[in-house]
Amino acid sequence: VIGLVIGKTDVRSFPDRKNIGTERFTFSFTIRDSPTYFINVQSWGREEYIRSLSESFRVGDCVTIENPLIQSKEAEREEKFSPVTPSAYKLLLSENHSVVKSSSCYTTDTRLLPLLHLPVKDPQDYYSLGDIVANGQSLHGRVLNVLAAVMAVS
Repeated sequence: VIGLVIGKTDVRSFPDRKNIGTERFTFSFTIRDSPTYFINVQSWGREEYIRSLSESFRVGDCVTIENPLIQSKEAEREEKFSPVTPSAYKLLLSENHSVVKSSSCYTTDTRLLPLLHLPVKDPQDYYSLGDIVANGQSLHGRVLNVLAAVMAVS
């Protein structure tokens, strides 16, 4: 699978339920290969492997993923922490079987570069900041998608 990295989480650790006293490490990222299709990728493993993999690319890089495990996603649980994707699947990376190679999009496929700036949500599924201010009370407690731009930094 070749795609442009459009999002990435920080490395996190969790207590390992199987090996009490040890931790498992994870991070995830989202890749896109067309305006319509993008998929979440998750990796679990030893700290050294996860940190090295996470540091090997950044948002905006093109990656080639070899031998990922394809798994059905549990939409309600999974998409709390990753973008909602049009796919019913996610990719899992295994330290022993999967390989991720990072490269420049200029050398891989220049058609991927414009995909970095496309939103992952339906353009009709956003609230403007004005709508939120005007309807704040009726929106209380709801999860909203906001599309905003930074006008100035000072």
